[in-house]
Amino acid sequence: MSLLKDESQSPADIGSNPSSWAGLVVFCAGTSWDTGWYPEKHIATRIASRFPVLYVDPPTTLTSVLRAGRRASGLRIVRPGIAVLTPITLPAASWRPMRSASLALVKEHVRRAVAALGQRRVKAFVVSNHENLFGSVPADRSILYATDNFVSGAELMGLSRDYLKVQENAQARNADTIVVVTEELQTHWSKFGHAPVLVPNGCDTERFRDVDAEAWPLDVDLPRPIAGVFGHLSERIDLTFLEATADRGVSLLLVGSRKPSFSLESLTARSNVRYLGPKPFESMTGYLRAIDVGLTPYTQSEFNRASFPMKTIEYLAAGRPAVATSLPAVKWLNSEYITSKDTASDFADATATLLRRGRSEELSRNCRAFAQKHSWRVRAEQFAALID
Repeated sequence: MSLLKDESQSPADIGSNPSSWAGLVVFCAGTSWDTGWYPEKHIATRIASRFPVLYVDPPTTLTSVLRAGRRASGLRIVRPGIAVLTPITLPAASWRPMRSASLALVKEHVRRAVAALGQRRVKAFVVSNHENLFGSVPADRSILYATDNFVSGAELMGLSRDYLKVQENAQARNADTIVVVTEELQTHWSKFGHAPVLVPNGCDTERFRDVDAEAWPLDVDLPRPIAGVFGHLSERIDLTFLEATADRGVSLLLVGSRKPSFSLESLTARSNVRYLGPKPFESMTGYLRAIDVGLTPYTQSEFNRASFPMKTIEYLAAGRPAVATSLPAVKWLNSEYITSKDTASDFADATATLLRRGRSEELSRNCRAFAQKHSWRVRAEQFAALID
């Protein structure tokens, strides 16, 4: 998918027509616009048909931008009605003595970007990360979009648990509305005196609807049928589940980035396993075509139990049944097309059984029909209703 970028515009040019940005919604995201498609980007993109959006990337340093081969573009237009701000902050921003100054600098970046768009006040200010960015600009409504339990993920994020608790308490004080993606998060944030609104993660049903018409990926040379794992590979994954599955002789395909500390050597040493590394999001439809069953082998950690893995429902959107560990989000979906198992042996057996059974046109159609009820279009309508 091509992005309509107009990065040649100066901030003054961007805000030359303030009326086009009236009713602005600011989305302070946990992932950068260019990284891929995560919940906040899915929501922000779809509500842009009703409200102009300023999508704020997580702050980064100039060194990090250049090292990643990206442009330090500041404020830019990526689509009609969607501007993206990449705040450049101080080096070592996560270092304790630098945190307050770095946070203040990010808020100033946001304030200037909103002013560059010709606005003094915004319709809604949404925070979808672990920082208390509320108060950057005056807003009719302050919304915390809680997609994860960041405090429980402190080790994964490499941040202090105490620092994240301070930010969490500040967010709870400053937010008018808290939107959560799971019932676990709903329970968590209700302890702060809020009545959180449940808007679970969804799936891009339009993108994955026609995967069977895609060309076969040239780097997939496994015998069919194939079970696949898509997404970031880290300690959130229970490797023993995948090892047990591979030991059944199942062809196993892994596609996605990998945390350096998460070793796959014990798994990829097997001849029936292929790890292809990260791939552009736009190419994922081709790799989904190659698999017959999708896998979500997450551990039962506190962080995982509060999460809503998008990959599970994306498998269904592609017409593939899934095998997953029984996280609360899986139980909430309550789909006959998602088999939940909590031991490595049972997980492997369920995967092998589904592969032997094979896919049918009826099964694919039913999987897609279920996913359609949980599309990002549906979720965005729920979110937009909270703003308007």
